[in-house]
Amino acid sequence: MGAFHPLSKKIFSRMGLLGCILLTCFCFVLGTQSASAESHRLNYFKSYETEVEGRQALRIEIGITGDDLTYEVTAKPTLKKQLVINMNSTKRGKVKENIPLKNDLVESVSLSNQSRNLQAILQFKASFTEDQYEIHTEKADRRNGLPFRLIIDVFEEPAGGANILGDGVKGRTILLDPGHGGSDSGAVGYSGVTEASVTLPVAQKTRDILQRAGANVVMTRDTDVDVYGRDASARQELQARVDVGASAGADVFVSIHCNAFSSPSANGMETYYYGGSSEGARLATLLNEELAAAGGLYNRGVKSANFYVMKHSAMPASLIELGFVTNPREEAKLADDAYQETLAEAIARGIERFFTGE
Repeated sequence: MGAFHPLSKKIFSRMGLLGCILLTCFCFVLGTQSASAESHRLNYFKSYETEVEGRQALRIEIGITGDDLTYEVTAKPTLKKQLVINMNSTKRGKVKENIPLKNDLVESVSLSNQSRNLQAILQFKASFTEDQYEIHTEKADRRNGLPFRLIIDVFEEPAGGANILGDGVKGRTILLDPGHGGSDSGAVGYSGVTEASVTLPVAQKTRDILQRAGANVVMTRDTDVDVYGRDASARQELQARVDVGASAGADVFVSIHCNAFSSPSANGMETYYYGGSSEGARLATLLNEELAAAGGLYNRGVKSANFYVMKHSAMPASLIELGFVTNPREEAKLADDAYQETLAEAIARGIERFFTGE
């Protein structure tokens, strides 16, 4: 090969220098783009109890690299009892995948990579409402060594301590039928607790919860009385209860009872529907799921039966057996005011799910 001409060598030298500059710039831009496209990393997690605007709360802090974050929230407040947060362009870093929490509200937080995103699932211990949590971000606090954070505040109770439901029952007419009453005390427990003395307060507490959520609630009885009147036949009494629901134009009919058996060992709760009603079966199933999750009693299942109030009601109907008043342990629970509130909340949530389709 012949020698380079001096001019050619000079041009090559300049082109080589220019090429190096362009290559360096290209690599710098590429590196910058690669860095900007790199996912945030979750390297910080903390949970503690605090007070937020006068409300007791569990605060969960999820810290990430970077100074911004986009995220999406999905609430599954009733059956799954989960709050799901999908954080875009974020990966789990040094934080554990499953984090158990010691508090009365959230059982655990799980973190899993989903393609280029990170999914955080808060597993609640009980059903919750939308106003029981708030989510926001906070800038990095370099002085105190805190990164950019996603803040989740979970409150002990809804704002005002009132509505635990969403809008699912708003404007709906719901018939609540406290079983027995008046001259008919229903079953009697070992310690003298009567069925009628349990079904009425549970129905009243359920009514209050539903009304706070905007429902129109009609009761077959609101005091310890016979619905038809004294000395009525069983058929007259039961038809009187059906008539209350029909006159009100109720959307659903829920009859509340306690079970009984000759053996004190018989236990558990169950729900019923009339065999010819698919919507009644759905209502009974949802009520059963909520009572099983909240009440803590053995679940005897969902069953069909020809109970008068279900068979003769035009709307979807279900009859609930809250537990056995003839079982000493369950008798004590059924007479407890706090446990009655728990049952009422479960019934209200089951009714709400019937209308929301969840």
